Amino acid sequence: MKSIKDNISNEIIIKNSRFIALIYKLESNDISNYLEEAKKIYPKATHYCYGYIYDNIKHSSDDNEPTGTAGQPILNVLEKEELNKVLVIVVRYFGGIKLGAGGLIRAYTKAVTEALKQLTLIEQEKGYKVEIIYDYPEQNNISYLLQNSIILKEEYLEKIKIEVLVNEITLEKLSKYNPIILEETYIEKRY
Repeated sequence: MKSIKDNISNEIIIKNSRFIALIYKLESNDISNYLEEAKKIYPKATHYCYGYIYDNIKHSSDDNEPTGTAGQPILNVLEKEELNKVLVIVVRYFGGIKLGAGGLIRAYTKAVTEALKQLTLIEQEKGYKVEIIYDYPEQNNISYLLQNSIILKEEYLEKIKIEVLVNEITLEKLSKYNPIILEETYIEKRY
């Protein structure tokens, strides 16, 4: 699996229609803010078609293009490239020339493929969001074990409670601290 380092946009023109591919790295499977932003930036566009993959969740929309001619081709490119936690919105301004179903599929596929050429891809590996509760004397040991992990939340009360993203190897090393697995996910490969 791979994800992307940065968000980008890229525009192509096919038979007078503008296709603007907006590619975003997702932190969750809630894409509503990205769609609203695209509609604000490109308010007079004809279509806002999209596809995204977030772990095991995949979804696409043709946004009133003929069924299967926009969203699914976008999603197909993401699947072929083995991308994860990625959203692609292709904004289309109709140029007055109908492309037909085959032409639309090729146009949306090309819009995404061309945009992906500009991206830096990041390798991902299977990971876990875990919670660990431990005593203060264990802090140095835990810090050492988590040096290549992403700490999401920390609480310092009677005991230390952290929420962290770890890979399988780190999870195994943490087993004596009885980590609670909150969710399986994919994380950026850090070493």
